[in-house]
Amino acid sequence: MKRRLYRGTNLFFFSLMISFLATAGDLKKKSDAATSVERHKPELINLSNQIWAFAETALRETKSSKLLADYAEQQGFKVERGVAGMPTAFVATYGAGKPIIGILGEFDALPGISQKASSVKEAYEASAAGHGCGHNLFGAGSLGAAVAIKELIAAGKLKGTIRFYGTPAEESVGGKIYMARDGLFNDLDVCLAWHPDEKTRADVQSSQALVDFIVEFHGKAAHAAFDPWNGRSAVDGMELFTHGLNMLREHVKPSVRIHYTIQTGDYEMLVNMAGAKLLQTNLTWLGPIKYTEEEQAFARAIQRATGVEEKGLNGAIQPAGRAKA
Repeated sequence: MKRRLYRGTNLFFFSLMISFLATAGDLKKKSDAATSVERHKPELINLSNQIWAFAETALRETKSSKLLADYAEQQGFKVERGVAGMPTAFVATYGAGKPIIGILGEFDALPGISQKASSVKEAYEASAAGHGCGHNLFGAGSLGAAVAIKELIAAGKLKGTIRFYGTPAEESVGGKIYMARDGLFNDLDVCLAWHPDEKTRADVQSSQALVDFIVEFHGKAAHAAFDPWNGRSAVDGMELFTHGLNMLREHVKPSVRIHYTIQTGDYEMLVNMAGAKLLQTNLTWLGPIKYTEEEQAFARAIQRATGVEEKGLNGAIQPAGRAKA
């Protein structure tokens, strides 16, 4: 039995990404890019469906990463695997010189949300991982965009370098942090990303920053009954520290969040308003998504099962706003 997401929205998002890379007035290049996406449609759908079935969690996306990297190589990209110390991170590059355009692609799943291709909650495999945020679409869609631009470069219609980043562990750990640490984005002129959402629009809002640090407490052992006064409790030190943090909560602004256990740190997203405006223009040029009646029926069934209004999917291009993280 094969797990599969309904797939009518996939290729529109591929086009969403590639349309950014052509200038607002260059309709021929946009059309060529969209044509490339349509030509590779069966392959891209297959990539997405396979990643959906693999459902691999952070830093364990071995099959998903290999699938995308192998496809990139087949399309003529030079692929560097295992970058930034992560076996499932890779960079696929085609072309030479400026501008250097990067496209991000995620492919990790979430633990414990295994789901059949059903409109009701029904695990494909009990307690197993599953794709709840559409990252099976994310990686395949972004790579489809990169392939379309690669073909324009190969045909002499565009100049520069297109680079696809296979970025693991977005749901946990934050693989991009370590790729940035190792300078893998330093020479880019622009880096593009997207995310599946029920609304189609340019994302023009930022995110929350996170600062993390590790505090270690060291103690001195002593017998709890015979000579406890000679001991130094690391646990007591930890409790005093967290107690101090809890006292601090009363004296910080309402927007501040304080937590004890954070694994990684993330900067807020820096919004590129000029890029977002161009992306929104290209979305308008592409036009609304056209869903089949089968897709609409499936969407309404999900809405019915989750207790929300049964209105189906709206394929219209929405005003620029915040996409889902």
